[in-house]
Amino acid sequence: MIPVDMPAIEKAIDQIFGIAERFGLDPFPIHFEIVPPSIMYEFGAYGLPGRFSHWTHGRAYQQTKTMYDYGLSKIYELVINTDPCYAFLMEGNSMIQNKLVIAHVVGHSDFFKNNAYFRRTNRKMLDSVSINAERIRRYEFQHGRLEVEQFLDAVLSIQEHVDPQPEMRQKAIEAAERARHEERHAERTTPYDDLLLLDPKPPAEPEANRAPRKIPEEPDKDLLQFIAEHAPELEDWQRDVIQIVRSEMLYFVPQMQTKIMNEGWAAYWHLRIMRELDLSDAEYLEFSQLHANVLAPSKQSLNPYLVGMKLFEHIEKSWDNPTEEQRRELGRVPGQGRAKIFEVREMENDVSFIRNYLTQDLIDDLDLYIYKLEGDELKVVEKDYQKIRDMIVAGMTNFGYPYIVVEDGDYRRNRELYLKHLYEEQEIDIDYAEKTLRYVYQLWRRPVHLETVLNGKGVVLTYDGEKNTKRVL
Repeated sequence: MIPVDMPAIEKAIDQIFGIAERFGLDPFPIHFEIVPPSIMYEFGAYGLPGRFSHWTHGRAYQQTKTMYDYGLSKIYELVINTDPCYAFLMEGNSMIQNKLVIAHVVGHSDFFKNNAYFRRTNRKMLDSVSINAERIRRYEFQHGRLEVEQFLDAVLSIQEHVDPQPEMRQKAIEAAERARHEERHAERTTPYDDLLLLDPKPPAEPEANRAPRKIPEEPDKDLLQFIAEHAPELEDWQRDVIQIVRSEMLYFVPQMQTKIMNEGWAAYWHLRIMRELDLSDAEYLEFSQLHANVLAPSKQSLNPYLVGMKLFEHIEKSWDNPTEEQRRELGRVPGQGRAKIFEVREMENDVSFIRNYLTQDLIDDLDLYIYKLEGDELKVVEKDYQKIRDMIVAGMTNFGYPYIVVEDGDYRRNRELYLKHLYEEQEIDIDYAEKTLRYVYQLWRRPVHLETVLNGKGVVLTYDGEKNTKRVL
């Protein structure tokens, strides 16, 4: 175990913050703590210190801790999006590892503070999750641990189905209301109808003749919120548990929306900050090896550190050295690369980042391609940057999860729940969907339906409390 040299770490923090400020970074204040591996992996598994207990968090902890114990992986840093930020250094890190982590964390904190998608996040989330955990422990005491855990199983099965932009839903509702208002007044034939004592509002229809109001009026993406508000038979504590899970999920959504950008930004800056430190040859060699490991390509998935950093470097180079055509038609001025990447850091998310800036040159540099398994061999089937870009973007849409909306909360006028998968050439896993419908039934307690597409045909999956069925539309 390498002894902790706190004075040296504090000196490194001051140096790194000074360099970051000279580069123009504007992070939150950061509180660093040194913790043993068990604590680091517990925080990594739970997402936040003090979060409510559930067996899925324990499973994640055991998986990551086992990988660490066998030397297969290691968490070097963990930083929390709060004001001030909290960051954790692992006991046993070398001084160079700690300096790299500190520089990387400064990049993350700057991103948290300045990216548009993080502006609505709860900057006091550590306090909130502690309060949430206490409420859930109280429910376990009142209703039994098993009942609360089984209810959490159902809620967590759909936790990703929240709406990070609820104002868009409100605008849709208001637009529908305006359309109804215009339709009610469509029979007026002249501007003078009111002067002729014609009632601009038709007499109210008897309640029995009035068309029933659709719930929701417009398709609703926020499945958790809809169930919490409209499920027929939930108890108050159950609605509260749903709202707890939803609020914590909304906190994590910006991180899901900006994974490549966030990690790329932190990698971009830790490289430049470390170059400014006075390192010995041995220290620089250790840093270079660590940096290379962080950016190592993966055969199974995109490495967000690598892709994000390369994209920022490409943007900076392009805006520093515009072509004659870009100067003439786009008005680009040489030397604007650094300003441009700060603008991108502030305004974009991963989808727009990839769509707007991934080029054929970057595809070639990163050696990205689409492949498929033919027999026992993987064959490259596509290297066109537009198709690769579109495939990456499609995988990021809705954080990589199926886009499900509530179509009708009173289906068949029997309080049944009708969900719709907004199909975009990506079929859902039917077995997984059927199991999830059983969980949704536990929350709604009426038959639950999901419309989707399978083998090119519209189908509706249903769970009625006893069995799963499927019918072709």
